[in-house]
Amino acid sequence: MAHLSFGVKTAPQWTTYEDMLAIWQAADEEPLLEHAWLFDHFYPLTPDMSGPCLEGWSVLSAFAAVTKRIRLGLMVTGNTYRHPAVLANIAATVDVISKGRLDFGLGAGWNEYEHTAYGIPLYTVGERLRRLDEACEVIKRLWTEKQANFEGRYYQIKDAYCEPKPVQQPYPPFVIGGGGEKVTLRIAAKYASVWNMAGGSPEDFKRKNAILDEHCAAVGRNPEEIARSIQVPINPDNLAETRQNTENYIEAGVNHIVLNIRPPYPQGIVHRLVEEVVEPLKSLQM
Repeated sequence: MAHLSFGVKTAPQWTTYEDMLAIWQAADEEPLLEHAWLFDHFYPLTPDMSGPCLEGWSVLSAFAAVTKRIRLGLMVTGNTYRHPAVLANIAATVDVISKGRLDFGLGAGWNEYEHTAYGIPLYTVGERLRRLDEACEVIKRLWTEKQANFEGRYYQIKDAYCEPKPVQQPYPPFVIGGGGEKVTLRIAAKYASVWNMAGGSPEDFKRKNAILDEHCAAVGRNPEEIARSIQVPINPDNLAETRQNTENYIEAGVNHIVLNIRPPYPQGIVHRLVEEVVEPLKSLQM
């Protein structure tokens, strides 16, 4: 059976740096929690978009400096927000700060309101996916080649440096987010160490999981090299429900679970999650 890993997520919306930091430092002290996540948005993903929303990579860099063990990342970065060469440098820096603990999350981007408000081109769905594919290659080359070159349809780099390189060799694991069955899952088959389905039922996951295996076969990739991930919103008033929902996904083939903790954060919620959700589910593997 594939290794079953658990982590937590604190979307940096409608909360404070200090409150999220307390969650991350608590998670860093729980050996059964292996990873922690933020998101990459500039507005809250709530009906009221005028509220506080801290920038994800900035917060991640800070958390990388004040945690010691837990792996960390954004679930997931929107490719459209930053040129991939710039993003490669940002991510390499976070990997250096964390001493090699970055999981590099990347997706095509989707939030129309943010793009319109900031004047950032969103492009069609098809172009976003083609750009994502090229971006993965640009970033991989910058992380592995002394001087990288790439001449793509959308991105070009020439004799480009990214120094220092990430600590992790050959490069930090790619986490590809999204559920598009024809293109996104093919990109995941090519590049991902973790594939995260952004939302859907266990039945949806099971179907897409099988399609990812087919894409792996088509590109000559061992499907067991890719962890299968889902985000589970927790209900702090009924963690038994959270545990059952998570177990349903595990039975469908998930082995990388992100427990999404929403503000305001209940006192002691991280330890409760470990005791009431993670430990019982881990015991099923034994």
